[in-house]
Amino acid sequence: MKLVTLLCAAAVGCLMSAPVALAQDQILIKFSHVVAPDTPKGKGAEKFKELAEKATAGKVKIEVYPNSQLYKDKEELEALQLGAVQMLAPSLAKFGPLGAKEFEVFDLPYIFPNKTVLRRITEGPIGKQLFQKLESKGIVGLAYWDNGFKIMSANKPLIKPEDMKGQKMRIQSSKVLDAQMRSLGALPQVMAFSEVYQALQTGVVDGTENPPSNMYTQKMHEVQKHATITEHGYLGYAVIVNKKFWDGLPTDIRTALDGAMKEATAYANDIAQNENDVAMAQMKASGKTQFHTQTPDERAAWMKALLQVHKDVESRVGKDLIESIYKEAAAAGVKM
Repeated sequence: MKLVTLLCAAAVGCLMSAPVALAQDQILIKFSHVVAPDTPKGKGAEKFKELAEKATAGKVKIEVYPNSQLYKDKEELEALQLGAVQMLAPSLAKFGPLGAKEFEVFDLPYIFPNKTVLRRITEGPIGKQLFQKLESKGIVGLAYWDNGFKIMSANKPLIKPEDMKGQKMRIQSSKVLDAQMRSLGALPQVMAFSEVYQALQTGVVDGTENPPSNMYTQKMHEVQKHATITEHGYLGYAVIVNKKFWDGLPTDIRTALDGAMKEATAYANDIAQNENDVAMAQMKASGKTQFHTQTPDERAAWMKALLQVHKDVESRVGKDLIESIYKEAAAAGVKM
């Protein structure tokens, strides 16, 4: 951990009662994230910078720091809470270790059968209620951004659920993802995103799960021989800000930033599927990873193996929350 930086933030940033100001009262927002600039999140961050600076007529300056330039996965939330950065877009799994374990519902395998159900959650009352749970942590949630649905990769074919047995699989820090891998007989290994390529290359882990755009931009396909298009889980992000900073902004600036965020969110979510499709095509063209598309029977076998996880973790995530998502799925015509 960048201890010196975080201690400085604790002494200075956390005590700020007003936004960070530059010359001529220009407000600075440092927007830090851990993925590449050419991913959906990376492009979304750049779009927000463009829109926010325009909407505020230059009164706000956005500095975007991709690829863990400032902080790694385990450091960035603490940095935000301390005021060292003002804005992040961490994966939703990051809030469980922070104490908002309800967010781990997004990690449940096959909880979102399609994008329609997903949107009913992220753009409806459930998404707003989840964001409210962050405010006691000094965090304000602004938007949900897609990355997409995940695929499983390893150095052996993963055709049946049993093929996962004994595989050391990198996961984010999430009790739900841990339970998911263990239900398949795999050995979950929590690891920072920035460390995954080297861990795959050296055999510290055997495989991982990621949307295609993350797999491609981090060159994981160069060190994974096989991947199966399971689409078993969703990877999304929450764009969040330091609450003290946000509350201290002038009302007109906050309104302008809200508008810019809504437009950037629509942009980021619109491009996510295309970015994943392009990444998949590029990885297939490289010939370095062999991709397997599941048959309906194979998909049914994976679902059968993984849906038990919903029951296994309902006491942690919240039975009522899980059932409320089932109801949204039913309202969209999908029976869970």
